[in-house]
Amino acid sequence: MPHTPDTAATPEPGDDHTTTLFDECGRPAPAPLLGRRALLAAAGAAAVSPLALPGPARAASPGPHRPGRAPGWRPARGHYLIRNAALVSVDPVIGNRARADIEVLDGRIVQVGPNLRARGAQVINASKMIAMPGFVETHYHMWSALGRNFVSTGFEYFAAKSATVAAYQPDDFYHSVLLGLVECASAGITTVNNWAHNVRGPEYADAELHAHADGLVRARYSYGHRDGQPATQPIDFADIDRVRATWFGKKSPFDGLVHLGVNLRGPGQLPTFLTEMAEVRQRRLPVSVHSGQGPTTAVHAADLERMGFLGPDFLLCHALPFDEADRQAMVRTDAPVSFSVHSELRLGTAGGFHGQLLRMLAAGITVSLSFDASSLAPINMFESMNVAWNLGIPWVGTDTATLPAVVFRQAIEMATINGAKALGLADVTGSITPGKRADIVLIRADDLNIAPIGDLESTLVRSATPANIDTVLIDGRIVKQNRAMVSHDTAKVVRNAAGAAHAVRTRAGGVLTPTSPTPPTF
Repeated sequence: MPHTPDTAATPEPGDDHTTTLFDECGRPAPAPLLGRRALLAAAGAAAVSPLALPGPARAASPGPHRPGRAPGWRPARGHYLIRNAALVSVDPVIGNRARADIEVLDGRIVQVGPNLRARGAQVINASKMIAMPGFVETHYHMWSALGRNFVSTGFEYFAAKSATVAAYQPDDFYHSVLLGLVECASAGITTVNNWAHNVRGPEYADAELHAHADGLVRARYSYGHRDGQPATQPIDFADIDRVRATWFGKKSPFDGLVHLGVNLRGPGQLPTFLTEMAEVRQRRLPVSVHSGQGPTTAVHAADLERMGFLGPDFLLCHALPFDEADRQAMVRTDAPVSFSVHSELRLGTAGGFHGQLLRMLAAGITVSLSFDASSLAPINMFESMNVAWNLGIPWVGTDTATLPAVVFRQAIEMATINGAKALGLADVTGSITPGKRADIVLIRADDLNIAPIGDLESTLVRSATPANIDTVLIDGRIVKQNRAMVSHDTAKVVRNAAGAAHAVRTRAGGVLTPTSPTPPTF
């Protein structure tokens, strides 16, 4: 996201003093929408939300917002034998195979190979399918997933976000995050980094985490600030401690699928950043930071290395303005990058999308793929791979002319194992490897847009779409089968999200005011 220098926002009429407010990318937040009065009104509305109970109490109570299942309902982890699949394993030893079987037991990949025997296993006939590891997404602002179509001509991402950021209530966060998680699972994305950069209070964090408990997708929950929070005010580490104790303790509802991280606003406001990093290090939490899409407002990796912060658990997103010193700092510290392909194209005023991608890959940096927001990109990792591959070519007459082009294997690795590395999950997911958790996607190879198969990697990067996904396993649970989600009542998820979106638009008003006062029905 483009960053701008910290400047004071105009106070809302009626405020008794000026409050410096910024969004998560350092852009001055529009005070008429984010002044103290609006924030207090939003907080007051949230106080009566049915999601305002502490995490464990809510986790034990279904409430009116549940996704159509009994409390704590989860598909069983079965014993499965995926038989005769064409295989793209992303495992350097196993590689790609024209035919292979995969045994899954108790959520774990047990063995991979030809003609396997697995007594008692349920056989999944994959003879007309391609098996691959689940996609790993590393940067998605899920609180606004239901706002994908708030944007319009002349009213794009930042305008729509600023107009609605204080209009969400905790229930809206729940329905938005659950919508995003179920859509991710349906699209073969089995792991996601929920970059929560609008945590407006404890009840909002709880709402998102409740959605994660119901969503069944592997994830990092990256707790952050409130969009528009004064740049001198650190994020709420007392609430992070509460969240860690109540949601990630012995009675955690996540069953090991979700882990905790933080997202910070970066060193633009250095005293705040140093304060936050001291708190982060004390708690040993992984960090995510936007590093910029504009030419003059970047967070530079070389500066972070000099401060002693850069490392494998420090994820930088976008990275368009990086220079060679930044890239070498990333290499020395093994720090990963999240590249939001569509967002870089639309918001990347620094330019040079393809050049930066080529340089980072050539340097050996761990580059993963992400969406940024649903109003900037389709939740479609096949398309992200396709765009990265198509744009990842050296340009004659430029300093990229001698760099190698992106190849199919790299595109797939960016969407799978590199994402797992970026989130500290390389031993858990990202490849079809015995011992790892069973996050597996089966893609129909006999569909009109895929058949006839030739090169498997080319097929996945150029031809496949989420519509071709037949089966998805997450942690050994079948969440999608025969092209239909079996883990969630998707009609109810959509209906609830549509109602929440209508409520957000109504509160925001202006150009977003719904044409009808009645929420849509499906």
